[in-house]
Amino acid sequence: MHGAGFTIGELAQAAGVGVETIRYYERRGLVSQPGKAPGSYRRYGAGHVGRVRFIKRAQALGFSLEEIASLLELEDGTDRRSIRRIATQRLDETRRRIAGLQGIERVLGHLLHDCEAHARAQRCPIIAAIAGGDR
Repeated sequence: MHGAGFTIGELAQAAGVGVETIRYYERRGLVSQPGKAPGSYRRYGAGHVGRVRFIKRAQALGFSLEEIASLLELEDGTDRRSIRRIATQRLDETRRRIAGLQGIERVLGHLLHDCEAHARAQRCPIIAAIAGGDR
């Protein structure tokens, strides 16, 4: 880091994101935009790097930007009840998605088996099932 802080490009590089991502987070109110002296670039501090990394890690865990905004408000970590509530909701939604994906996996597995087992059928059972919504 330079003594005067990071430019937006340096911030993006240090946080492992693109410049447009930083700008998007600023528009969403997740990252504050530093002031700018006339004739110079905005300078971001080390705290901005940590905040952008926090956002990216939370996104990797499946949190929405709205949930991340709530987590950022609780970032001192002392309101564990609220933090647990947000994380529990995310875990419940993740489990619902996994169950849905497992259902898709079962149906596709059956369709592939049917396609192989009925190789002489005029129409592949996969196409028939998609077209007719039979499964």
